[in-house]
Amino acid sequence: MYIKAFIFATMCVIGFGFIFNIPRRVLLHTGVAGALGWVGYSYFLTTLNSTIGAALIGALIVGLLGEILARTMKMPATTFIIPGIIPLVPGYGLYYSMLKIIEANYQEALNVGFESLLIALGIAAGIIIATSMGKLINRRRAVIPRFHRR
Repeated sequence: MYIKAFIFATMCVIGFGFIFNIPRRVLLHTGVAGALGWVGYSYFLTTLNSTIGAALIGALIVGLLGEILARTMKMPATTFIIPGIIPLVPGYGLYYSMLKIIEANYQEALNVGFESLLIALGIAAGIIIATSMGKLINRRRAVIPRFHRR
């Protein structure tokens, strides 16, 4: 199950990489980072039984891999993170909340829309945590060599 999810998520991320004009030499790296985030999301969705927690962990995986790849490939981290989170975005929830509004089922629209908002906030929090960790590591790496220069 996870192998099939990994393959389809990789293809999805690479497809969005083409749309976002990501350089071809990093498309596969971006696809793998996004696919690992999706597999992490799928695993923690069954383990935690929480879409919000699973989205946070999936985004954290994508964010950390994006920061690592940004340093190794000498490119901006957004090159890897933005297409990598596409599989995690709760498009179905936004669609169904709009559908429920059109059907005048406002309570269900509110429930689905609020869950989609929380998932989006979980994704944002995962990326913020990963970016903060990357900057913290960069600062420590910049500070340590100064003491050795004496």
